[in-house]
Amino acid sequence: MTQKHFETQAIRNQLQRSQYGEHSAPLYLTSSFIFDDAEDMRASFSEENNKNIYARFTSPNTTEFVDKVVAMEGAEAGYAFATGMAAIFSTFAGLLHSGDHIVAARAVFGSTHTLFTAILPKWNITTSYFNSATAEAIEKCITPNTKILYAETPTNPGIEVIDLELLGAIAKKHNLLLVIDNCFATPYLQNPIKFGAHLVIHSATKLMDGQGRVLGGIVVGKKELIRTIYLFARNTGPAMSPFNAWVLSKSLETLAIRVEKHCENALSVAEFLEKHPKINTVKYPFLKSHPQYQIAVKQMRMGGNIIAFEIKGGLLAGKQFLNALQLCSLSANLGDTRTIVTHPASTTHSKLSENDRLEVGITDGLIRISVGLEHVSDIISDLSDALSIL
Repeated sequence: MTQKHFETQAIRNQLQRSQYGEHSAPLYLTSSFIFDDAEDMRASFSEENNKNIYARFTSPNTTEFVDKVVAMEGAEAGYAFATGMAAIFSTFAGLLHSGDHIVAARAVFGSTHTLFTAILPKWNITTSYFNSATAEAIEKCITPNTKILYAETPTNPGIEVIDLELLGAIAKKHNLLLVIDNCFATPYLQNPIKFGAHLVIHSATKLMDGQGRVLGGIVVGKKELIRTIYLFARNTGPAMSPFNAWVLSKSLETLAIRVEKHCENALSVAEFLEKHPKINTVKYPFLKSHPQYQIAVKQMRMGGNIIAFEIKGGLLAGKQFLNALQLCSLSANLGDTRTIVTHPASTTHSKLSENDRLEVGITDGLIRISVGLEHVSDIISDLSDALSIL
């Protein structure tokens, strides 16, 4: 049979059916698994064996979820975690040693920034940031101890787009591991491994679930790297629950059709905001006004569902706008069926200093909107009404 398309893989990559002939994979709510005999029990604990032993290590449901994402990203292997941040932390903690160094894009999620600046330094693991995604700026940060080159793209919350082909070339030149947070794009819109990434991380809580129900994280990539991360996670316990894996695996079946509609709605909303007189700037990857538009269309299928825009009037205007919304939700999540509006300076990136926020474009008036699946006219109407009071 010819290579299956993305949508078909998402639906048809399933666990082997049991004797009951179920059409949809069942939920395996068991903490442990039995062995055939004493020899099977002994052999199951060898490092080369992938048999289900204990649900903190693996389970049928997490295996199905991981296998789907591995196929979607074009990876060799993967491991699922309780949250996206558990995936990020376990990747760095599992692969790095005291004295190692990370080079990262300055625009990263607030908790990732805290990990780099307050947690990993406890083990003498340091990070240098590049503010400009040029070869010169990135290579200036690289030292003999640098082991990992890390970036999100599109970035959170400024929606900058970083050239994956450039990062892949730099990583190869300097023999670095390239790790990409692909959460905003999903495997449907962007595949960093095609551009040289060794590992790809997702917060499955976001668009992978898509309905604000469960937490989850996953890292996929090179088999030998995943094995090291797995052994770290196996002994430290940040595993995804079978229930969450079951929900997420079912969610992936509709990922393509959901994300396409998210992107269509988001582009319409971005075009509306760009023309509005009370908006200073709008950042959306597939707007031609975006500074990295050409990079975005090179490496992304569509522009994603996240828009960043700055309201005229700063912090006060931003608060008035948020309080006037009737349809859109005020929440710290994203990637939901429901449109969500967030004020990054006071929420997701509030732990950053004012200077740190301004370095990555997080002004007091910056608003991040995760465009949902409501009718786009209703979303725009709610935004328009809220802007009209300013």
